[in-house]
Order: sequence, then C-alpha cells, then structure tokens
Amino acid sequence: MTHVGTELASQPECWRRAAGLVEDVRHELPEPGERTAVIGCGTSYFMARAYARLREGAGHGETDAFAASEFPVGRQYDRIVALTRSGTTTEVLRLLADIRETTRTTAITADPDTPVSSAADGLIVLDFADERSVVQTRFATTALTLLRAHLGLHSDAVVTDAETALADPLPAGVTECGQFTFLGRGWSVGLAEEAALKMREASLSWTEAYPAMEYRHGPISITTGGRATWALGPAPEGLAEEVRATGGLWVEGELDPLAELVRIQRLALALADKRGLDPDRPRHLSRSVILAP
Repeated sequence: MTHVGTELASQPECWRRAAGLVEDVRHELPEPGERTAVIGCGTSYFMARAYARLREGAGHGETDAFAASEFPVGRQYDRIVALTRSGTTTEVLRLLADIRETTRTTAITADPDTPVSSAADGLIVLDFADERSVVQTRFATTALTLLRAHLGLHSDAVVTDAETALADPLPAGVTECGQFTFLGRGWSVGLAEEAALKMREASLSWTEAYPAMEYRHGPISITTGGRATWALGPAPEGLAEEVRATGGLWVEGELDPLAELVRIQRLALALADKRGLDPDRPRHLSRSVILAP
C-alpha cells in the first residue's frame, strides 16, 4: 500500500484523538468574540476556509480565511491561526514574522521541530497525524476535526461516517468518468475545493469545484455523459435531476461532508492506480513549498 493509502485509512482514529485534545489546547484557540483570521497554503487554506465558515456560523465571532500569501497586512485581528503540516512553508513563516508584534498567533502543525514553533506565539502539535506523503489527507482533516470539536460541532457520528466512507464501495460508475465537479454549501465549499485538489494531485484528473448554487450559473454547461458531479452534503432542491438530465453522473453526499471527502480521497487513489500513477510521488510537487531567499 502507498503511504497516502495508509494515512488515508487512519483518519477515523486520528479524528478520535484530535477530539480528545480539545480541553488541553483550548487556551491556544480563538475565544468566543475574538476577531480571527485563519491562514494556510494549498490544502491548509481550504481547511481554513471551512473552519472560518463554521466558526462564524456558530456565532463565535467574525472569522476570515486567507491564503498566507494573500493576507491583507494592516487589517486588524485579535488572533491569527496558521495551519501548516510541515511547519516550513515560506509564505506562512513570512506572514507570522510580519504580524507577530501586533497580533496574537497560534500555529497548528504536525512537526514541532520546525521553524513555525518559534514563529508563532502558541503551538498545537498533531504529530500523530503527520504524514510521509506529499499528498495531504489525515493531517488536514484531523486539524479541522480539532477545530470543529472546539466549536462543539464534532460528534462520534462523524467518525462513524468516516469508517463507512472507508468500508463501502465507491459509487457505481464513478471510476469510469473523465471529469469531476465537486459542490459544497457553507463550510463544505472549502471541502469541495480540497476534493478537487486531491483529485488533481493524486490522479491528474480534470476537476472543478463550486458553491452548489453557483454551479447552475455556467459550470453545468460542461456536464455530460462520462462526467461526474459530486455533492459534499445536501444539495439544492432539483439539482440532482438537472445533472442527470445532462447525461452526467450525480453522486449524492450522504455522509458528513468531512467523511464525504474521505470517499473522494479514495477515488483519487483508485484513479491513480488505474492510470499507473504513483500518488506518493505526484508530478511537480514537494511536501512543503520552501522559497529561496
């Protein structure tokens, strides 16, 4: 089995451990009412987007998400949370250095023995969710699980759904498709974007991602036979019928959206295997983007 395959399969247990850490790390996470920004790069940015919608929607305070390279320096926040698996990503470290004198910062990472440990004011280490693979799976979802649990939005049912996502067959016909569109609503828009990224990284697939209601405003025009549209969570009324009318394959999001992402991770690996690709060595990618000075 590939590294990413092994790591993908360990997610239910990682989520259980993360949920159990909340009381120990609560002092490092945003308090209700704090104006918060969450930053990351790539997969971590998409998890940041999901968390920002969850936190603000739960009434804990204004919450924004930014790619680390696009943070609006000068905008005032009470706290900034940085998601960084490697702890070495240049854009994250530069931003933390730029804002450290003015804003309280917390980093969530898999490796404490990296520069982020001294770049942030507070550190949360999820070393049990670290990965050998370039393609992120369990660290990202475990970090988001920790953040969901801190908001009181995680339950054992989410872990059960993840176990179902690992055990059940993939949707009929989906591995025969040549194009994939992922749809989300609210916090699951970030997950849809991550699903599309995972498919590109691991299997070089043609993928897109949209807010579900926006899909009708143009993107549905590419849908036809041999192409799939997959919802992460409940879809708008009538959308499934519209997709089926194009001849495209509709995949209903029946599990918790984070567990639905696990199903899509499995699809990415299945397609990589089918196409003779090594998902542990994705084309043009490295485990961390470290820019030259």
